[in-house]
Amino acid sequence: MATDDTKIAILGGRGMLGTDLTKICGRQSFNVEVFDLPEFDITNSRQLKEALNAAKTIVNCAAYTDVDGAESEAEEAYRVNAEAVGRLGELVKEANAWLLHISTDFVFDGRLDRPYVETDTPNPINKYGKTKLAGERFLTQSGCRHCILRVEWTYGSAGNNFVTKLIQRAKVDKTLKVVDDQIGSPTATTEVAKVICKLLRTKPAGLFHFASAGYVSRYEMAEFIFDKLSMDVNLLPCKTADFASAAARPLNSRFDCSKIKALLDEPIEPWQVPLERFLRQI
Repeated sequence: MATDDTKIAILGGRGMLGTDLTKICGRQSFNVEVFDLPEFDITNSRQLKEALNAAKTIVNCAAYTDVDGAESEAEEAYRVNAEAVGRLGELVKEANAWLLHISTDFVFDGRLDRPYVETDTPNPINKYGKTKLAGERFLTQSGCRHCILRVEWTYGSAGNNFVTKLIQRAKVDKTLKVVDDQIGSPTATTEVAKVICKLLRTKPAGLFHFASAGYVSRYEMAEFIFDKLSMDVNLLPCKTADFASAAARPLNSRFDCSKIKALLDEPIEPWQVPLERFLRQI
């Protein structure tokens, strides 16, 4: 079967980011084919080859994303986030294709006192972050044509995330504790998808950070959400150390997005704007 040079294969196309990316690619007249569970498994080399037979441009949104679950299912997380990504890179190189791979702020330990740039040394503090970093490194070692896009604090309509979980909790419990020492940029998957579509047209090489503009704590984000939804919630600030969780979380997830801004033809919106749009839709 001849490869279609105009087609884009989206791996993990039914996940939170993949769903929005598929929709926005469709609106922008990209020719898209979606590959996802249950019929597609990124750890299956034969199925990876079939995806490469379908398209010369690949976007990999497929990942093991259960941060706490990765602590007890480290081998599975490694198979999906590291080994499979390395194999994908090898196949992309063989096919002379181009790959955009999604990574995460969790490759950093969150101890830096400024926003992270792409040249900062990663130092993940949980198993999920370690598997994602291994995937980045395997991909680079493969020598394929690729771009890595690190994103953070993502939310969207097609998956569980901080925003939807918070709203669900508030329907049951009118007093909620939210951490005020984790700082980052809430980033809508619709915004990530728009940026990916721009990168698909130019196919840059290298590593990029993307997040909505501005920074906020999880607690201040919760305040914003409940204010916009006019929900009566007794919101109490607390520290990350007060919560028992399987996986450690980085406290500083701030990204410096100067590098990717140079590739975009319009400014990155402040985090409040897409979040308010999202809240109006739900």
